[in-house]
Amino acid sequence: MRTLRRLFQDERVRFLVVGGINTAFGYAVFAALYLAAGQQIGYLGSLYVSYVVGVSLAFVLHRRVTFRAHETGGNPVLDFLRFASVYVVSLAVNTIGLPLLVELGHLPALLAQAIMVVVTTIISYVGHKYFSFRRGTASESSAVVDRHAPDAEA
Repeated sequence: MRTLRRLFQDERVRFLVVGGINTAFGYAVFAALYLAAGQQIGYLGSLYVSYVVGVSLAFVLHRRVTFRAHETGGNPVLDFLRFASVYVVSLAVNTIGLPLLVELGHLPALLAQAIMVVVTTIISYVGHKYFSFRRGTASESSAVVDRHAPDAEA
C-alpha cells in the first residue's frame, strides 16, 4: 500500500490513472454512440458528442486529482476555459486523424479511434500541465505576497 501511495505522488502516474479512467469512459461513449447511432451521426458525430461528455468528467478529475489545482487556488472558470481549449486542439487533431485512418488507411472506426486516443493523450498531458493548470512558481507567488505585505519595504 505504501508503494502505491508513493507511486501516486508522481503527477505522471496520476495523469495516466485519471486519463485511463476518462479515456475508457470517453471511448465507451464513442463506441456506444457509434454502434447505436453511427448510421445517423457517423463516426465524427460520435466523436464530438463523446468529447463533450468526456471533457466535463476530465476537468473535474484532472483539476482535483492529477494536477491538484484546487489546492493552489486559481480561478476554476479560467481553468476550465484553458482546459477546454487544450481539448479543442486535441479534437482538431482527432478530427483530422480519424478520417485519415478510416478513409485512407481503411481501418475500422473503432480501431482508428483507439489509435487516435494515444496521440491525443500525449497532446492533453502537455497542454494541461503547461497551460490548463499552470500556476506561477512559489517564489513568484511569495514575491507578490511580500510586495503587498504591510511591512514590506518600498
